[in-house]
Amino acid sequence: GLSWAERMRWKGDFRYRYENIDEEGKDGRNRSRIRARAALEADVTPTVKVGLGLATGGDDPVSANVTLGGGGSKKDINLDLAYFDWSGLSNTHVIGGKFQNFLVKPQKTALLWDGDWRPEGLGIVWSNDTFFAQGLGTWLEGDSRNGTEFAWGLQAGMHLKTGDIGKLSFGIGYTVFDIAGRTPLFGQPDDFYGNSFIPDPNDPNPDDPQSFVFAYNYHNYELFADWKTSIGDFPLALFGNYTVNTEVDENDTGYLLGAKFGSAKNRGDWDITYFYENLEADATVGLLSDSDFGGGGTDARGHVISGTYAFHKAWNFKATYFITEIDLASNDERDYERLQLDLNFKFK
Repeated sequence: GLSWAERMRWKGDFRYRYENIDEEGKDGRNRSRIRARAALEADVTPTVKVGLGLATGGDDPVSANVTLGGGGSKKDINLDLAYFDWSGLSNTHVIGGKFQNFLVKPQKTALLWDGDWRPEGLGIVWSNDTFFAQGLGTWLEGDSRNGTEFAWGLQAGMHLKTGDIGKLSFGIGYTVFDIAGRTPLFGQPDDFYGNSFIPDPNDPNPDDPQSFVFAYNYHNYELFADWKTSIGDFPLALFGNYTVNTEVDENDTGYLLGAKFGSAKNRGDWDITYFYENLEADATVGLLSDSDFGGGGTDARGHVISGTYAFHKAWNFKATYFITEIDLASNDERDYERLQLDLNFKFK
């Protein structure tokens, strides 16, 4: 059989970021940040893989960034991945533990799920050349002493060739987060990341911020599509994502529409991406949506434009500019602009 060294694979990445944030009513903010991730995957048997990953950052479920400073202080590293992947059935993977989110996100956009979110639970992924289906069950709280909380999601769709001019991927999804009446899942007692909250009706002191709870559940239908074609030698992608939360009557919708031109995969390649996003306050679970758009969470809308230039297939520069408005539900909108300049390196 293969030696242990032949059955193990390392991969990882490092990002150096300069960021400028201009939020209406607040002083401008500049900061330098880093993110480093490393993961080891091993073949335990021909059909079972086990993975372990570490990442910088604190315990934030949607960010692995750390800000430089503190006199050169040591930075935290935490468990980012710990999973098994069983592929003993045809076209199927069964995954368990803390793993990368496999739910479809058109062109890696983050309307519903930030790219750094790692579900904790079980998943199953099935696909052939034309159809795909996948299911996810994740523990938001896995200990009954703390009030067990389980959420789940399903997606299904198709990959179609559109004649000689490209490929279309599209599908539908449904997710259920029953969190009404619960205190925040992460962070401070009043951190609801744009979602609606109410005083806990069972608390004898309902005006205490410690007693705030989610006002609604989040039962979301989702549509997604991604069409890849080319103009001459340049790749072109048109993409969209739409969701609606059936548990509320207003501020229940989120969508994004965009295009990507080019592909910065090899030395000298470049790309440019634009999309418009509108994510209403109770359109989805704010904690898990994009941590950069509108400062993170829901209740924001606006434009995102980014460009990437590849110095090498494993090293590129990317600039991203967010032009958004936040606090929409309160009818007290504020401008929120964010510039990110990234140097990205990856290895495997």
